[in-house]
Amino acid sequence: MELFEVYPRLKIEPVQGDDCYVLDENGSRYLDLYGGHAVISIGHNHPHYINGIESQLNQIAFYSNSVEMSIQDKLAYKLGKLSGYEDYAFFLCNSGAEAIENALKIAAFHTEKKKIIVFENGFHGRTSLAIEATDNEKIQAPVNHTGNFIRLPLNDEKMLESTMDDSVAAVLVEGIQGISGVHIPSDAFMKKIEKLCSKYGAAFIVDEIQSGYGRTGKFFAHQYADVNPDIITVAKGMGNGFPIGGVLVNPNISPWMGMLGTTFGGSHLACAAGLAVLDVLEQEELIKNAFEAGAYLMDQLKGIDSIQEVRGRGLMIGIDLPVPGKEIREKLLFDHHIFIGSSSKPNTIRILPPLTITQEDLDYFIQSFKSVLG
Repeated sequence: MELFEVYPRLKIEPVQGDDCYVLDENGSRYLDLYGGHAVISIGHNHPHYINGIESQLNQIAFYSNSVEMSIQDKLAYKLGKLSGYEDYAFFLCNSGAEAIENALKIAAFHTEKKKIIVFENGFHGRTSLAIEATDNEKIQAPVNHTGNFIRLPLNDEKMLESTMDDSVAAVLVEGIQGISGVHIPSDAFMKKIEKLCSKYGAAFIVDEIQSGYGRTGKFFAHQYADVNPDIITVAKGMGNGFPIGGVLVNPNISPWMGMLGTTFGGSHLACAAGLAVLDVLEQEELIKNAFEAGAYLMDQLKGIDSIQEVRGRGLMIGIDLPVPGKEIREKLLFDHHIFIGSSSKPNTIRILPPLTITQEDLDYFIQSFKSVLG
């Protein structure tokens, strides 16, 4: 049997990780400024993370959600404490796409409506409802079209206000749009969504799958706008590579038995990984480091004349170039041993390193980047 080839892959195989670096099969070392789609939050192979998973593995690795699992309660408590959402409830699943699916179901159950407003250039996953919420028709199969999604321009308050009515179940927006090249919903726009959702009885859902868990210098990107969503989705950096996702739910939304379900979501091992990530974020002050390191990097990048625009918050940064990003990415990878990220926009690259990144590592990237840009 061969693989079902759907991934365009770089001709390199990392076989070992060490904080902000990975090593290939020949022992060559690469600076990782992409973290596998912003997944690596506390660095590759952090010892506390490894110890947490190993310790849990030596006790029990899995049992279904049909029994008591106190480790889930511990994870929910710590997440609430660090994120500032202690009064919210938490549903655990396996991935970002699953978190979106469940968030939309919760919204529809709660409001008893089915129209969803989403935004141009948004990306929310590749499963049934998540892919229809995603602004990419090429990867939407015919079965994915329900006709329940309304797509509007990001940051267009007038268009949003004219579209909202009593038929809308939810408004779904990313804390920061990632795949399209790091586009930030304005604080005023986020406040407008919150206000209109309250007015029309719709759920305000923020997708923090890529922009959450400290990446932007706050626990969640939407906290810059001082808004309180009804539902928040998380994944990626939540498990530092271990598959885990979740949905934070406002206390004004009540669950009922059987409303949602999952076989593997919230497993003992997943929760052990999630707890280790939160421990390290707190103990090593990585959210503060994300804010400071990101500010330093963006300041340095804005001093490079050939860069057209730099956008971002913390360590979620998009860079618009005058040339295709693929060429730059390959030169950085193969000539300077640096991983960076791509975007759905050909001339945009993304920087999404582990939150443990140092100024020394960033200086090496800036020096190499200048060299490649000429």
